[in-house]
Amino acid sequence: MSARPTIKTDICVIGAGSGGLSVAAGAVQMGAKVVLIEAGDMGGDCLNTGCVPSKALLHAAARGDDWDKAHAHAKDAIATIAPHDSQERFEGLGCRVIRAHARFTGKRRVEAGGEIIEARRFVIATGSRPFVPDVPGIDEVPYLTNDTIFDLKERPRHLLIMGGGPIGMEMALAHRRLGCEVTVIEAAKPLGKDDPEAAALVLSELGKAGIEIVEGAEAVRLRKLDEGVEVVTAFGRVFTGSHLLVAVGRKATVEDLGLEAAGVAHTAKGVTVDARLRTTNRRIFAVGDVSGGMQFTHVAGYQGGVVIRPTVLRLRAKVRTDHIPWVTYTDPELAQVGLTEETARATYGGRVTVVRAEFAGNDRAIASGDTCGFLKVMVVAGKPVGATLVGRDAGELIAPWSLAIARGLKLSAISGMVLPYPTRSEIHKRVAGNYFSPKLFENETIKRVVRVLQRLVP
Repeated sequence: MSARPTIKTDICVIGAGSGGLSVAAGAVQMGAKVVLIEAGDMGGDCLNTGCVPSKALLHAAARGDDWDKAHAHAKDAIATIAPHDSQERFEGLGCRVIRAHARFTGKRRVEAGGEIIEARRFVIATGSRPFVPDVPGIDEVPYLTNDTIFDLKERPRHLLIMGGGPIGMEMALAHRRLGCEVTVIEAAKPLGKDDPEAAALVLSELGKAGIEIVEGAEAVRLRKLDEGVEVVTAFGRVFTGSHLLVAVGRKATVEDLGLEAAGVAHTAKGVTVDARLRTTNRRIFAVGDVSGGMQFTHVAGYQGGVVIRPTVLRLRAKVRTDHIPWVTYTDPELAQVGLTEETARATYGGRVTVVRAEFAGNDRAIASGDTCGFLKVMVVAGKPVGATLVGRDAGELIAPWSLAIARGLKLSAISGMVLPYPTRSEIHKRVAGNYFSPKLFENETIKRVVRVLQRLVP
């Protein structure tokens, strides 16, 4: 039997998550020949075990669905979105799709499912997977991750969650609203990467919802019980529950890719890339979680768009992170773009001005009976360098600040908007007004000029 002919292509994308699909769709529609390789489910973690099912479960739990109905809604959401990321769609666009594990066998060659692919450029987009810490006893206890928790058939009596980051807190809220007892065990500070003031407000509200949140509680030993699991912490406190969710972070998927054969350097954090997302092999790029940066679906999509320029159009392009937003979908939601107050003050010192507005002063929030939260904007030389928003629909409301920071707009652009009344979005104009008000209404020079004009001008 003769060997299969080598597949020659312009671009070979390894991984069909957000970043890989962005590259493949853009490249093939611009006329490039594209091979797309995926060993697992099309759509990657976000569609199948991450963003989509978690937000669907949160929504269903908030409206009062029971366990079965909430999980049915999550599965329906996945099924509705899946065609957009499907093999059929991408083959329809013109991609050659191979459903197999890919491994580099040389600097310009990959093997997948018995096929040999040679490409002018490669893009590694293999994403990440849940990180499971090496805690004594971890191999002896049944534990869940975001890969498996959505498949639970029955409601946990008491869910223990190791990890107080966004995944842990979102799952804590969803499962509490679905009737579970929930305890979050965090080794450091819960939501520790966010603005401390905003995080404290979220944690307070979660506590009021009946979620036990314990900080500074490093797990040092796990033990299987007859009816659940036991977590022993460094300060001696012991927690017991029926189920354990491990949500302490994610790990880049770099194993068994043959990166050494391709001349691609990598660390435990991910594939080593430069500001152009090039690896140590200049013909190979990496996007998304595997590139070792911010682990968000929208970042992977953004990076995919950046990589299109050099791989397809041969244009130079660099990534930036100062304009990247992120959201924790608790109740209230917590959204951030750019620098927090702490990092802004550390970066700019006395040059930064922090202005804020409370939802307690927003007429729509008052009318809706939901005034929890605030907007805080960090301003340097009249331009926002960061915004923290906590409250209902914060993830939707952060958008104007993402645009302002991305485009280098001044606060006058925000104050110049005309917004419908009454809406929660008016908080943007309120915070801009709070920045300009002292400059206008507490300025003695302006007051003297106005008095002169009023006397002299008919």
